[in-house]
Amino acid sequence: MGRPRTNDATVKVRLVECATELLATRPQESVTVRAVATAAETSTAAVYSLFGDKKGLIGAVRDRAVASLFQAVTVVPTSEDPLADIYALAAAYRRWGREHSHLYSVLFGGVQSFKPSGAVGTSDPVRPLIAAIDRAVAESVLDGEATAIAVSVWVTLHGLVTLELAGAFDAPTAETAFRSTIHATLRGWTTSAVFRSLRRDEPAS
Repeated sequence: MGRPRTNDATVKVRLVECATELLATRPQESVTVRAVATAAETSTAAVYSLFGDKKGLIGAVRDRAVASLFQAVTVVPTSEDPLADIYALAAAYRRWGREHSHLYSVLFGGVQSFKPSGAVGTSDPVRPLIAAIDRAVAESVLDGEATAIAVSVWVTLHGLVTLELAGAFDAPTAETAFRSTIHATLRGWTTSAVFRSLRRDEPAS
């Protein structure tokens, strides 16, 4: 089995990019090694040489998506307000989904099952959210178990971003829905004292 003739790193990047686009726009079973190689203008031998098989290539696509989302959320600065930090993380997630729609589709469309209730590794995109929620619980801002709160926030975010990417909202409606829905979700987990202040200070829709 021969090595690809062009630079391995360049070919690898191109194959992952093409596989990402195909997996985001076609049924997974139709995305064959040959289809990806053809789209990348290289040989099937390059795929096998660089990734081992189709499973290895899909794993590389998944790793690219996870790394990209992780980078997007870890650059969000922290503040003295844990609720503001959670909202900022939600906004970063939404922004990443809008700017990387193919990676979003791949990560949450069946190639990779995102499990916010699973173990949180050091490079898991959910880690910053869990950390912010843990802090909010410790400071008696939120009341509940951190994983349950994280799942609630993620379910809300996933629904909003998925609908937005599908074109269900125009831009103003999407912005209003995001702001009001995230505030409502967080408000549902706050302690009674924080509930009153958050309700009072929530921006008008």
